[in-house]
Amino acid sequence: MTDNKELAGKVVLVTGASRGIGYQAAVEAARRGAHIVAVARTVGGLEELDDEIQEAGSSSTLVPLDLRDGDAIDRLGAAIFERWGHLDGLVANAGLLGVLSPVPHIKPDEFDKVMAVNVTANFRLLRSLDLLLRQSEAGRAVFVSSSSARSARPFWGLYAASKAALDAMIKSYAGELSQSNVKANIFYPGSVRTAMRAKAMPGEDPNTLPQPSAIAPQLIDLLSPKLAENGKLYNVETGKFSDL
Repeated sequence: MTDNKELAGKVVLVTGASRGIGYQAAVEAARRGAHIVAVARTVGGLEELDDEIQEAGSSSTLVPLDLRDGDAIDRLGAAIFERWGHLDGLVANAGLLGVLSPVPHIKPDEFDKVMAVNVTANFRLLRSLDLLLRQSEAGRAVFVSSSSARSARPFWGLYAASKAALDAMIKSYAGELSQSNVKANIFYPGSVRTAMRAKAMPGEDPNTLPQPSAIAPQLIDLLSPKLAENGKLYNVETGKFSDL
């Protein structure tokens, strides 16, 4: 864990911040000095996060919000503009696993729900926040995805398709940033002890998996103003960047 303060004075928005990877990413960014705009549906989890961020010596703005509400995302962008005029970091972490099922057996409403959170919400975030990131001296956006986007194993079609779509969208967006100070990258966390992992792998011993706090520093490293990579994939399991 780093004790640097390279994010001092920065404003960082984290989605899915009430638990798991998002929660620990928010805490890590706060330790590095950032003010956290914490977005999640669960108010209780956000309040716990706020307490921990204060203990870390930083501050937060809590935003209880369902990311399927695109108009609310637009209002969030407007509120950030009014208060700060810019956004220094975006950790787009929120996601849904959906059902593990043969593709033809997936219910249309389940398909729509997963795509709404894993793909459409991230599009709406970019639509709302892009200009704010460009107003930063070193805007950084990182999107938590999954190697399932590439492995596309049987019965994982819905989740895999949503993450493959996310990867493709961010690769394209990153190319559009080439003449700006903004960098956008994808983050594959690998196997981590989260509620989503437990749902996906019910027979797995969770004690064999790293805690979200173990990978949070690598995730927040992608918000560093010194980061040169853009349109890349960072895989925790290899510890390296690669092309999307």
